[in-house]
Amino acid sequence: MKKLVVAIVLLFHFVRGYADEGMWLPLLLGKQVYADMVKRGLKLTPEQLYSINKASVKDAIIIFGGGCTGEIVSSQGLIFTNHHCGYDAIANASSIEKNYLKDGFYARNRQEEIPAQGMSVQFLVRIEDVTKTVDSALKGLSGSDRWKKQSEVIAKINAQYRDSVKSIEARVSPLFKGNQFLLFIYQRYKDIRLVGTPPESIGKYGGDTDNWEWPRHTGDFSVFRVYTGKDNAPADYSPDNSPLKPKHYLPVSIKGVKDGDYAMIFGYPGSTNRYETSYGVKLKTEVENPSLVGLRDIRLKYMFEEMKKDPEVKLKLASDYAMIANYWKFFDGETKQLLKYKVYEQKQKEEAAFRQWAKGKPEFENIFTEWEKAYQDWAPYTKLRTYLNEGVFGSSLAALAGYMMNVERLAVTPNTKAEDLKKTIEEAEKRRHQILESINLVADEKILATTARMFYENVDKSQHPIGYFESLKANYGDLKDEATWRKWAADIFRNTGLINDDKWEAIKKNPASIQQDPAFAYTSAFVKNWTGKYAPLSQQFMNRNNDLARLYLKGIMQMNPTKKFYPDATFTMRVSYGNVKSYKPRDAVTYDYVTTMKGVLEKYKAGDYEFDLPKSLVDMASRKDYGQYIDKQRGDLVVGFITTNDITGGNSGSPVMDANGNLIGLAFDGNYEALSHKIAFDKDLNRTICVDIRYVLWCIDKLGGAKHLVDELKLVR
Repeated sequence: MKKLVVAIVLLFHFVRGYADEGMWLPLLLGKQVYADMVKRGLKLTPEQLYSINKASVKDAIIIFGGGCTGEIVSSQGLIFTNHHCGYDAIANASSIEKNYLKDGFYARNRQEEIPAQGMSVQFLVRIEDVTKTVDSALKGLSGSDRWKKQSEVIAKINAQYRDSVKSIEARVSPLFKGNQFLLFIYQRYKDIRLVGTPPESIGKYGGDTDNWEWPRHTGDFSVFRVYTGKDNAPADYSPDNSPLKPKHYLPVSIKGVKDGDYAMIFGYPGSTNRYETSYGVKLKTEVENPSLVGLRDIRLKYMFEEMKKDPEVKLKLASDYAMIANYWKFFDGETKQLLKYKVYEQKQKEEAAFRQWAKGKPEFENIFTEWEKAYQDWAPYTKLRTYLNEGVFGSSLAALAGYMMNVERLAVTPNTKAEDLKKTIEEAEKRRHQILESINLVADEKILATTARMFYENVDKSQHPIGYFESLKANYGDLKDEATWRKWAADIFRNTGLINDDKWEAIKKNPASIQQDPAFAYTSAFVKNWTGKYAPLSQQFMNRNNDLARLYLKGIMQMNPTKKFYPDATFTMRVSYGNVKSYKPRDAVTYDYVTTMKGVLEKYKAGDYEFDLPKSLVDMASRKDYGQYIDKQRGDLVVGFITTNDITGGNSGSPVMDANGNLIGLAFDGNYEALSHKIAFDKDLNRTICVDIRYVLWCIDKLGGAKHLVDELKLVR
């Protein structure tokens, strides 16, 4: 009877059976999941979702850039993605004279489409299971030996399937904490061009205030196009290239959405850790997240001070600021939601049940005893690691100095080949140029001073680099005095060769002299302190954590052999399904499933940094000039909607599709009440925030005057 009770408890806690939870591999949906998709409303066959031999939905889904999703929406290779995904490309194409971030842009013809330098997209060709091959090589190995061998085997498989001539790339992804290995084969296209973007006041409407919030009124979209060489093959940029002829593209529905409608999202979710332990949750909420949020708060504060003063500075820092701010708010919200919904306590209950089940099973019964010890050994150094990554390297100058450690290493190593040192210096010079192009010296000097002081005050004194702060005190004054830190930082910026061109030329002539550079001395003291004392402890913890996590998940799946599990997100193609759905975040409050132009105008504040709008939008919206995109039931233009789909970072730009595979919106955010989603999915409160495709098309057509782009689409009315 006792075993039966335990089994029921485990079933409740471990089976990911909530209808909307799951980021499923389209290759391995299985009958159980597919049947549930059909029950929820899906009209497509499994082969229409994913096929190697025939055109399917997966052929219209792309990795956009390095961390987003996009979709092909026309027979001419047109791409829709989020505005924040195209942000770097838009910023790089902009200037003070042609400020596309501020004013928006739509190419009137193919000749006006702007090459997005450095941008590429990847199409998934196929997925193969290589678990047997990898497992056979890893048999009996654990810890660093297993990790080293796993890396070697994966590299060999990747190389075997790679074909640089055809731009074919291969990447093996470990899933289920290393219990399964799938090979993902991609084809990369490098000639990508900016076709259109709304003004930033539309694409980022609401700014940081509305980030991760519902109701939301952001037109988060941008438009690009894939170009190819001869025979529709990938090619480097050339004015002679032609638009891609895709295997499949998504029809676009302007029928609108209703509460309860089926919603499906394909995309590339970046990372989740749904099988995290209570130890990991505790460390995250008590140390990692609060430290990260505090350090990023400083960076944002000083960057924003300078951005407000000068439009040119705002343009220069815009991309970095947006990236830092996005996850500043995320990690702050994640901590609050994990605590609010007692995820730590939930994990403890799951682990207690697992321990009971594991008794008498040698492979599993000591997992949590060992895990607890591993966390106890590592926890004292967690803050140090966070303050190094987010504090010391929070300064762009310090990050650049860290990159110079390769120069120092080769410069002081006997018998270094001259050509190796020369190549390293050339690479360092490129990095220097990139950072100097994007840095604001006034803001970064303040960031350097403040984050160094925070390290001194908040990290255990026994973990400080030996002698550095003592020397700083001796040369600049009392470390309790803010003026001391300001003087120190000013001195670094005044004397470093990483900023001064003449001094940089001297370093190039005598690379070993980098050791005397004050910026390098600062960064290298902290990096060498980490690598010499604490990096081995970090690696030891990671190896043990990986081994135990793999065994834990193996045990969970053995307890429920008939259940369908989904793996954590690994920036590999996944499909999630759910419904358009309103929700109640708290007592006496209900959120509708859509937002409209009425709400956009209610938030509008002329001249405001976050809630300004183009005059043309205000005028057109006042006349209700919405054309075919109006929602007839509401007599208004629907701007956004929410669904119950399970997504995470990386899904930005993902297509939201109806039951027939038609595009109805673009996913771009999650809601604040469910920011614990990387670790714990909330079946009641989780919502994906989407920009309605009708708002996208209205902005392109009516507001942007680019009807020719809408004419390129296959509209479903």
